[in-house]
Formats: sequence, structure tokens, C-alpha cells
Amino acid sequence: MFKKTLLASLVSAALLSGCGGDSSSNNDDTSPTSLADNFPAEGVALPYTVLRSDLIDANTQQPFEVRNGGYGSAMTGDPASKRRFYALTDRGPNANFTGNYGKGKKFPTPEYTPRIGHYEVTSEGKVVLLDTILLKRPDGSLITGLPNNSALGGTGETPYNADGSPVLEDPTQPYDAETNPLRLDDYGLDGEGMVALSDGTFWVSDEYGPHIVHFDAEGKEIGRINPFAGDQRNDYTLPAEFANRRANRGMEGLAITPDEKTLVGIMQSTMDNPTKDVRNLDMTRIVTINLDDGSVGQYLYKQEKNQNSNSELAALSATQFLVLERDGSFLYGGPDGAGAANPSAQKTVYRIDLSTGTNLETLATGGDLSQDPDLGLTIAGSTLEEVVQTDGWSGLAAHNIVPVEKHLVVDMVAQLSYPHDKMEGLWVIDSKTLGVLNDDDFATWSTSSGELEQKMLDSNTIDRNRLYIVPADLAVK
Repeated sequence: MFKKTLLASLVSAALLSGCGGDSSSNNDDTSPTSLADNFPAEGVALPYTVLRSDLIDANTQQPFEVRNGGYGSAMTGDPASKRRFYALTDRGPNANFTGNYGKGKKFPTPEYTPRIGHYEVTSEGKVVLLDTILLKRPDGSLITGLPNNSALGGTGETPYNADGSPVLEDPTQPYDAETNPLRLDDYGLDGEGMVALSDGTFWVSDEYGPHIVHFDAEGKEIGRINPFAGDQRNDYTLPAEFANRRANRGMEGLAITPDEKTLVGIMQSTMDNPTKDVRNLDMTRIVTINLDDGSVGQYLYKQEKNQNSNSELAALSATQFLVLERDGSFLYGGPDGAGAANPSAQKTVYRIDLSTGTNLETLATGGDLSQDPDLGLTIAGSTLEEVVQTDGWSGLAAHNIVPVEKHLVVDMVAQLSYPHDKMEGLWVIDSKTLGVLNDDDFATWSTSSGELEQKMLDSNTIDRNRLYIVPADLAVK
């Protein structure tokens, strides 16, 4: 039923969506249950602009739109308004590509600045863009989404332009490793998690470092946390093992406790700890950071399937959180067509409680347990990932290490026939209502050879950021 009405609902949602200045209901903080009461079950599309429309779709051989769009990597409620939320973009439109300078990414808009959109849901069920916050370096200059150098977590991704040429420091001159190298950005972010604080500032987590960066209300960096002890920008340092994140699967979710004193981050998938040989697992890590003194805690989360993605984290209390866990498939096939449709697509939200899992940072070492400076807690010389790979979770349980308990809260495929691949944003509206947002990848996709094309949900529908508001039991247990 949803598939049949998807195109029509996209059209109607486009008419309902708007952008620009504040709406007439900016100060309307009526009961948040009214959001669900007046909101279409099929969701409402967010407004977008077009970044460029001159590229040729590798599939249709027609020009297609690269959209901005892209506001779906994370979302969080506005502490000052029950009707407003913030949504985050990632590094900008990109596609896997291998060219003359090695494996990397095509960046059709390499100057793109990651940003935060500020949105309002009106009493009529419209979604309005109120403001855009561009992310900046401490000196106020705009950052890009280009990769960091290897000392700060870069994994050797070569940045390419849409035509396959390398992105260089001086685009008017030929490549030279010394005088005109590849352009990288040590402030560049691939943002995936975000929280908004009551003082107007933001924390953003990313997939490059992973870095967790504090931005002021205007988007200027005012603090940083990452696992690189030599980074002089850091306020605090994460455990070194987090530098072993899998490329493009970093700190995908970020939350903050209700007292705003502790950040909580979750890794998207199993880390390459110690190498990529352990990737095909269901073991992921959660880290807590006390913002007063930098002390950390660390917990394990068990996914439903190997190599799933934890794509968002949202706080309910000091210990209870929502985890958005998904796979990468499309219910109706997406850009690969109906033949790739997956009725078993997973787009779910779980409730976890950190108090039910083992805090790895509090375990006493001795015997088989030891702390490696680069790999974290090890058992008889093996990382926890290696133990799970060899002995399963029972290998950890034998040393009194257990993951946090989880309980299903929302299944978006079962409830709404959710059509998107990347369900990545959660907004806790109240104890009975949850907002869900997808990442549309700027409406771009790529072929296996790295050629760009439009990102489709089915043969007729371009993927687009879409807000859903669903009933859910979010009361603290």
C-alpha cells in the first residue's frame, strides 16, 4: 500500500514543505502530541536546494540533480522549542571511486561545507527550514568534508572531482607530491552524530577520526575530543582503540545525558581492532565521556546481524538510550531496481540500559586481562573482537563481560513499510512520540565503477529526506 502511494505522497509533501524565514508558529510550543496528531503517516519531505544539475546520470544518460538535501546523518530536538529540531549533513555528496591516484571518493562539490539545518514542524504538519549553520574552524573559516591526514584518522582516501581528476591544493596546476599535493582538510568532518545543548552549542561526532567536535551557536569550533594523543586541539582523548575504526563506519551516533554532563557515542560497526579481518562480526562499542574531567566508560552492544549499522543514539535518561540499528538494504530495491527489493530490510530502534552491561574501563586487570595501549582491553593477548570471532560472545562471558541489554521499541518496516536504506536520525519528542529521519545522500548514488547517478527509491521516486513521526513507548523504565 505504501509503495503505491509513495510518489503521490512525495508530491503532496513537496507542496507542504517550505524553506526560508521563521514561520508564524515559531513560538507555538503546544503539546508535542499535536505533532503526531496532524502529521501524515507517510511522513513529510524536507525542503531542498540544488547544488548542481549538470552531471550526467550513468544510468539514464540524462542530467540529474545533486541536492542539498543531505540533512539526515543525525537529528536532535531543539532544547528551546518542542516543535523544532536540528538535522546534520555529512561530508557532502560523494561516491566510491578508484582512479589514477588510488582508491578514494568522488566529491562532485569538493568545496561543500558540512552544516546543521534548523527546522520547525508547524501546526499544519509542514516542515520548514528556519536557518542553516555552516561548520567552521576555530578561526571562523569554513571547513570542508574532505578527508583528514593519516595522523588524524585518515585512511588514505583520495579525493577526486566528478570527472575523476584529483582534488588538488591548486586546481590550476598539475599534481606534484611536494608542491601541489592532494587537498586534505584536518578540520574536515564526515558528521554522523549530533546533540544540541541548552546553551545553544552543539557536539558533532564523525567517521573520519572519529572526532567529536564542540561548535558554538554560530558553528565555530570551540572544543574537540578524539583518540589521537598527539592532537594539540584536544580537550580530552578517547581510548586509543577507537582510532581503529572501520573506514566510513566511525562514531555514527552521539547522545548526551539529560544533565548535559556526559557524552555517549556509539560506533557504527565492528572496529578493525586489530585489523579488518574481524569486520564480519556483531560486536560494537559504546563510549561515555564525562565533560567535567574527561573520564571515560566503555560498553559493548550486540547487533542483530553481522556488519549491521548503528546509525543513531538518543538519550532517555542517564543510563537509558535509544539505538537505531539498520542494515543497508531497500525495501523496494532502491537504485538497483525491484530485483533488489528486500522484504526483510531491517530499520529498527532498540532501548538499551548501560547499567546492564559491563563497563570495560572498570575491570581489574591481571591474569588473562590486560590493557594494551593501542588495542584496549585484551584477553590472553587477543582483542575483544578477536575473542568474539574465535569463541563467540561466550568467550567474553567467561570473563564476566556482557553487552548491554536491548529491547525493541520500533520496527519501521513492519509499522510503516519504510522505503529508505539509511534511517539515521532520531528525535525524542516526548515519552510517547519519536521522530525519524533518513539520509538521502544528497540524492546521489554511484555505480560499481564509481560513476554518479540519481539515488532512487524505486523506478519512479527520487530518494529525499523525509521526517516520520511515530508512536513509541519512550518512558524511562
